[in-house]
Amino acid sequence: MSAHEKLNYVEFAAADLTATKAFFTAVFDWQFIDYGPEYTAFNSDCAGLDGGFYQANASSLTQHGGALLVFYSENISQTLSKVEQHGGQVIKPIFEFPGGCRFHFTEPSGNEFAVWSEQV
Repeated sequence: MSAHEKLNYVEFAAADLTATKAFFTAVFDWQFIDYGPEYTAFNSDCAGLDGGFYQANASSLTQHGGALLVFYSENISQTLSKVEQHGGQVIKPIFEFPGGCRFHFTEPSGNEFAVWSEQV
């Protein structure tokens, strides 16, 4: 059930929907529902938030003002390995901050995400 005036859905451009879907399936165990050849959706059961990817030659990067969605990991080193193994590009290696650590990566279509944990 949707909550009044709460975030409900997020969408990203994706130049390569097939590669993006394969990446998120392998790394984060997401499942997708395709709505035609140019749109695919994921839901909160697997991702924590409903959303989708639409076919476009664009990407979301923080250096261009894009929002940063951040995953939580109980084992950040293991998640980092999975990101790299499945075609993600680490753009900020693990760094510490008060309360934890995180790294930033881009998925195969170039969208930036981050992963944080309480400890390395």
